[in-house]
Amino acid sequence: MPCGREAEARAFYAGLLGMTELPKPAALAPRGGCWFASGSAVLHLGVEEPFSPARKAHPALLVEELDALEAALTAAGRACVRADGEIPGVRRFHAHDPFGNRVEFQQADQ
Repeated sequence: MPCGREAEARAFYAGLLGMTELPKPAALAPRGGCWFASGSAVLHLGVEEPFSPARKAHPALLVEELDALEAALTAAGRACVRADGEIPGVRRFHAHDPFGNRVEFQQADQ
C-alpha cells in the first residue's frame, strides 16, 4: 500500500469487509501499513515506495455470503468482476482495494 493511507485501508478492510484490525508489533509499527484478520485469514498490508498495485497476484478470501458482499462493494462504488464457472464448485468475483490491488472473494457453490 502507499505510504500514509492507512485510513483508507481501515475503511475498506475493516469497515467494508468487516475484518478485524490487528495491532502491529511495536518494532514494526513505525513502518506503516495495517494488518487485518477474519477467521483463519490474516492479511498484512505493507508500505511500498514507490507503490505499484498487485493487479494479477492476489489473495483469495473465502466468504459465507458472496452475493451480499458483492452488493455491499458495488453500493460502495467498488466494481466487481464475476468469474463464475472457471473453478468447479466455486462461485467467485474480483474487486480492487483502494490502492488498486486485486482481491478475490470465493464461496462454495451450493
